[in-house]
Parts: sequence; structure tokens; C-alpha cells
Amino acid sequence: ASYFSMKKAVAGLALLLALLAQAVPVGAAENQIAVVAAENFYGDIARQIGGDRVSVVSIMNNPDQDPHLFETTPGIVRQIAAAQIVILNGANYDSWMDKLLAAGPRRDRLVVNAARLTGYKAGDNPHLWYDPATMPAVAAAIADALAKSDSAHAADYSARLKVTLAALAQITQRIAQLKAKHGGAPVTATEPVFGPMARALGLTMRNERFQLAMMNDTEPSARDVAAFESDLKERKVRLLIYNSQVSEKLTERLRDVAKRAKVPVIGVTETMPPNVKFQDWLLGELDVLDKALSGPNS
Repeated sequence: ASYFSMKKAVAGLALLLALLAQAVPVGAAENQIAVVAAENFYGDIARQIGGDRVSVVSIMNNPDQDPHLFETTPGIVRQIAAAQIVILNGANYDSWMDKLLAAGPRRDRLVVNAARLTGYKAGDNPHLWYDPATMPAVAAAIADALAKSDSAHAADYSARLKVTLAALAQITQRIAQLKAKHGGAPVTATEPVFGPMARALGLTMRNERFQLAMMNDTEPSARDVAAFESDLKERKVRLLIYNSQVSEKLTERLRDVAKRAKVPVIGVTETMPPNVKFQDWLLGELDVLDKALSGPNS
């Protein structure tokens, strides 16, 4: 949905971007670096490293909104045009951002692309923030971009980067604990959102063809749907991971099948909830997963 809705919009906004390329940073004070993040978890890391030296705008910031139905607005165009640093996921997850950047080039703009930093490409599972290797690489790149934009405060950014990396290391440590505890456990999911984290945890993920079909907005085969239902009804899986940000009749039906079969269901989102740090968000989701896999008496 995002590609076709954006194609026409980008063409119409190209001229506006060109006119706004030298605009005053939207929402940034005179001494602040204007940062725009496509997704709010990247924006949060920028805020952790930049402190009060940065003004951060995160475009995808509502976990109650389906990210696949996103459409741009003139306000978003202005923010991107004025940004000195832009952070995006890449790997075709937020291709609308690539198009807007290309339509409105700015010579002094620095772009942090998570996929390029981590070797992900179009066709790979694009939910990179659930790969524990992604955010440390993104944090280091953000600190580097900030130092290039504001060399006078490079030491401050370096110091905050160390603090941020130490906090991110808590996620890595927790993953190691849970892998030792639950590694090999069979699980399934309505979409591959949590896939990179499930892999890091050593979980055995079932029904991946079904998940890819749902992510790509195509119809899963009847055989794949039947296999998924069988896994739930016969309790071949110990957990259903449900993308609570996207509402689909089929996935809601599978969630209900899981509940009737007493297979634990946990919700994950593609957008971070408001007023929480990235590290606390992921650690909270890992705690919920641990409790679900440990059984009702944990």
C-alpha cells in the first residue's frame, strides 16, 4: 500500500522539497541540530546521544497506527527538507523516506541507514531493530554524524554513546539468558516482525511462509493456513507472537484459535510506545516472552 500511495505523492512534493531545502529546521532552536528519524526507536537513540543539543522528530511514532497505511504530509516534507541528520531503517521498510530524500537533496545532510550499516538488503526481513546487532551500529553512526555536524561537542556525543551502548548491552545479556533457558522452543507468529529477535533467542520459528505472505499483503495458501491452525490446536507451538499493530481478520482468527487452545499469545508492535526508552521497550517485551514460555506459574 505504501509504495503506490507514495509514488504519486512524491512526484507532487518534489518541487515543494526543492523550495524548502534551505528552510529553517522545523522545531529546532538556533543552536540545535535538526534530526528526523523515520521511526521513533531510532529517534530515541538519537535523543539519548544528542541530549539537549538535538531536536528530534520521529515520523512513525504511534503504535496504534498500521505502519503499512502511512501517507506523507506537507509537514513531514518540511521536516525532512530541513533536517541536518536523517535516520531511516532501509531494506525497503520505509522506502517513502528514500524517495523524499532523493526528491529533495541537501548537500550538508547526513543520512544514517540502518540496513546499510548491518548488511541487510531489500528482500530480507526488514524489522532490523529486533536484531540485537542493529542498534549499537546505528548508535555509533548517529554519534559520528552528530560529531561531524557539531565538532565542538564531539566529546559529549562520544561520552553519551558509551552510556547508550552500555544500556544496549543489557538487552544482549538478557537475550543470552533467555537463549540458555528457552533455546529451541517452537513458536509461531502472525507476521515476521519479531523474527530477528526470535532467531537471536534460538527459538524455532514455524509457519514462516504464512508470515511472509501477511507482511507482503498477499493471500497465504490454504495449506499454510491449515498448518498454522493445526500447530495451535495441537499445541505444537508454545507461543503465538501477534503483531498487535496490524488488524487483519485472518490473524485475529488465529489469535482466537490460540486462546481457545490455551497457547499463550504475546503482542509486539512495529512502533515503540510513547514515553519509553528503546532499551526498556525491548527488555519489557523480553520479560513478557520469558513469562509466557515459562508457564503460568512463573
